[in-house]
Amino acid sequence: MSGKTIVVLATLDTKGHETQYLREHIKKSGDNTLVVDTGVIGTPSTQADITREAVANAGRTPLAQLLENPTREAAAPVMAEGATNLVTQLVSEGKVHGIVALGGTQGTTLATKVMRALPYGFPKVMLSTMASGNVAPWVDIKDITMMFSVTDILGLNPVTRKMLANAAGAVCGMADVEVQLERGDKPLVAVTTVGITTRGAMKAIEVLEAAGYDTIVFHAIGPGGRAMEQMMKEGIVDAVLDYSIIEVSNEMYGALLAGGEQRLTTAGQLGIPQVICPGAVEVLVFNEPETVPEKYQNRTLIRHSPQITDLRLNTQEMAEVGREVARRLQYTKDEAIFMNPTAGYDSYAVEGMGFYNPEADAAFAAELKARLPGNFRMVERDTHIEDTAFATEAAELLISLIEKRQSQLGVGGKSDG
Repeated sequence: MSGKTIVVLATLDTKGHETQYLREHIKKSGDNTLVVDTGVIGTPSTQADITREAVANAGRTPLAQLLENPTREAAAPVMAEGATNLVTQLVSEGKVHGIVALGGTQGTTLATKVMRALPYGFPKVMLSTMASGNVAPWVDIKDITMMFSVTDILGLNPVTRKMLANAAGAVCGMADVEVQLERGDKPLVAVTTVGITTRGAMKAIEVLEAAGYDTIVFHAIGPGGRAMEQMMKEGIVDAVLDYSIIEVSNEMYGALLAGGEQRLTTAGQLGIPQVICPGAVEVLVFNEPETVPEKYQNRTLIRHSPQITDLRLNTQEMAEVGREVARRLQYTKDEAIFMNPTAGYDSYAVEGMGFYNPEADAAFAAELKARLPGNFRMVERDTHIEDTAFATEAAELLISLIEKRQSQLGVGGKSDG
């Protein structure tokens, strides 16, 4: 019995009885509860520890004002902001140790907004009617556990009782875990990769870890790169070997693995040591072949899996990508390195494979080289990105940047980011 405090987030005017049942099961586990009411219009059917009036005030709009002409459209942002402000403050002060919420579309939207503002590793459980579909809008890049309620969360019955008890058990179990998200004495190095650059990334990781560094690997499929950069902002990641920047080209051309407009800018803005490689940057990713836009239907397509289809960018498009990568790297303040393997950017692009096109790759490299900021050093090697020597050199160059940064800061261990 851990005696931890769990935030229970719910609209007590519509989910009061269910919230009370959830609270009782958390207490049966030996933990305490802090019930936060995000309801507005109806009358709460169970007692809150943080009232809806307090939540509205924290959202900078009195509840009485919301009730003058009550609409979900007006109330939801206020209550979400208020709950976020209150809960993040409690978390930062170490007063709460997990959060669980229950709801449908509205409740899930509000509660997960609060959860996305909380640190990685902090236990987050969302019992939701929406959890069996595409949960990306609610989870985004945070470690939210989505739990499908099966039935609507409206009344207590044998199914909802079990689901609520399971949600209580899940969040209490997470809160009781002794392992914490703690950084070691050495910098934590992020590495990006996709399946067709994995062998090179694995070799680079081997070199980094042999040198005593911890590594954290991100699958560069859109959320992966964005999560990595969020961890940079939160001070978790100290250096990056950005081995696969496919998320940039996919963002440019509206493909599946889009990493957002800020991808490839964060490390530079924060002054984090970085070595960048063009892993799979020539590849656009779609689902089944029939989902590939008509304008690309004459391209060479490779079925990466039954649900994933890859296509190759042409020379003109690769030149555009080179210009865009260079534009994003203008944010880099400190010394950095771009490593370019001229014989292929992934296992599909080497000689003899379907995406082999050295002219297109050269167009990318030429545009990039012409526009890279002066603090970038471009290292070109006549090999492919999964070559052992190339991956080893990429890791060693990053280690040299980290050590130089440490020397500048006058530290022997990891930098302060």
